Amino acid sequence: MLRFSANLSLLFTELPLLERFSAARECGFRGVEIQFPYETPATQIKAQLDLTELELVLINVPAGDLMNGGEGLASVPSKRHDFIDAVTKAAEYAEIVRPNLINVLPGCCFESESLGQYMETFQNNLAHAANVFRDQGIKTVFEAVNTKDVPGFLIHNCEQLIQALEDLQHSSVYLQYDIYHMQTMGEDHLAFFQRYAERVGHIQFADAPGRHQPGTGQIDFVNLFKAIDASGYQGWFGAEYRPSVSTRDSLDWFDRYCQPPSLTARVPHKHNP
Repeated sequence: MLRFSANLSLLFTELPLLERFSAARECGFRGVEIQFPYETPATQIKAQLDLTELELVLINVPAGDLMNGGEGLASVPSKRHDFIDAVTKAAEYAEIVRPNLINVLPGCCFESESLGQYMETFQNNLAHAANVFRDQGIKTVFEAVNTKDVPGFLIHNCEQLIQALEDLQHSSVYLQYDIYHMQTMGEDHLAFFQRYAERVGHIQFADAPGRHQPGTGQIDFVNLFKAIDASGYQGWFGAEYRPSVSTRDSLDWFDRYCQPPSLTARVPHKHNP
C-alpha cells in the first residue's frame, strides 16, 4: 500500500499548526511533513507527534530569503556561514522531532555567469549538511523546482538533479522528486522512475497546472502512482498541494489509494495512569 504524508504547511491551514496533526490523523494519514517548523518550539511539535502517533517524514533546512524571492542560502558563496548556522539549527531541532529526512533547497542563481560557482557551493554545502544529519541517523534529500514559479532556481530539471547527485557521491543523500515541479518542466515521470527509483528518497505531489489536489489538473495520478509503486520506490508520497476547497473536501483522491481505518482507530486515546 502506498504511504501518504500530509504536508502541514499547505494542508489543514484552516487550523493552527498544532491542531493540524490530529486533523491529518483523523483523515487517515500516518505521516506528516512540515516545510519550515522552526517558529514553533520543537517540544510542542514532538508532543503532537507523540499524541497522534504520526511519523514525521520530512522538514527543510532553513532557507533564508528564498521563500520571499531571494537566492536562499545553500548555493550562495557569500552565505556559507549562514548556511552552516541553518544546518546547525535544523540538526538541533531534528534531535527532538526526529524526522526521517531533511531537505536542502538549492536556492536560486540570478546571474548566468555565476552558475558554476553557485553549483560548486551547493555541492560543498550539501555534503556538509549530509555529514551532520548522517551522524543523527537522518537522510538528506534535495529537489529540483520549476523556473516558471521560481525563476532562477539552480536545479530545475531531472538531468541536473541526477548530475548533482552523481557528482556528490554521498551515501546518505537522495533525491526528492516533486511531481508538480517536474510536470511543469515537461519531464517524463515514468521514464525517470524506471531508471532512478532507487535514488529517490521522497516524493511530493500536486496536480498541474494550479498546484491543487489530484483531479484538478492534467496529471493521470492513477496510472502514475501505480507505475511508481511498481518501480520499486519504497518511500513516502508527500501531499504538498494547495487545496482548491477545504482540505477535508480535497481528499477524494486519498480514498482511492489508502483506505483509512475506522474513526475510532484513527486517533489514539491517551489514558492517565
